[in-house]
Amino acid sequence: MGNENAGLLDGPDGKARCFWHGNLPDYLHYHDHEWGRPMADDRRLFEKICLEGFQSGLSWLTILRKRENFREAFAGFDFDKVAAFTDEDVERLLGNAGIIRHRGKIVSTINNARRAREMVDEFGSLAAWFWKFEPGPDDERPEIVDLLHLRANPTTAVSVRISKELKKRGWSFVGPTTVYAFMQAMGLVNDHLEGCYCRVEVEAEREKFKRPK
Repeated sequence: MGNENAGLLDGPDGKARCFWHGNLPDYLHYHDHEWGRPMADDRRLFEKICLEGFQSGLSWLTILRKRENFREAFAGFDFDKVAAFTDEDVERLLGNAGIIRHRGKIVSTINNARRAREMVDEFGSLAAWFWKFEPGPDDERPEIVDLLHLRANPTTAVSVRISKELKKRGWSFVGPTTVYAFMQAMGLVNDHLEGCYCRVEVEAEREKFKRPK
């Protein structure tokens, strides 16, 4: 049940939510407890932008269900450790059936770990760098976040800007669509749909959230 035209779906508890979790238990938990909650932990930010790169061409659910395998394979996404990976590690990862065995994306994750280390040295944290791009209320944010808006805006001017800046710094697999999905997931924007019960919760968390500097 739920208002399909509004992009909402009633969960097992009767609460209206964004439709995309499909009431699959693991996806529902991700929607309720992770997606859109503001995050300032560098390791989780690095993990997410890398996994969004792996997700390119696939569904996020596919990646979510392999996430623990990815964490084990990539040293918990500790970018200091991943930055030290060698060609032998690339071959090891290509033999790991628990992750997405795509050489370009594996090599990209190792490269991005090295770029992340450089950014931490320069800015103090990844969080400080990413959060400086948080859109303001008058910066391309709609008055109402509805399904029509999200479908029409898979990228934004901010995600294009972040993508360009990351690429200048040598990052890869960080196109504007990937970056916007990262922004949505890590709480730089609140894109829970109007009417989703999580929207109010996330907005309250964002109000209390201490922006890293």
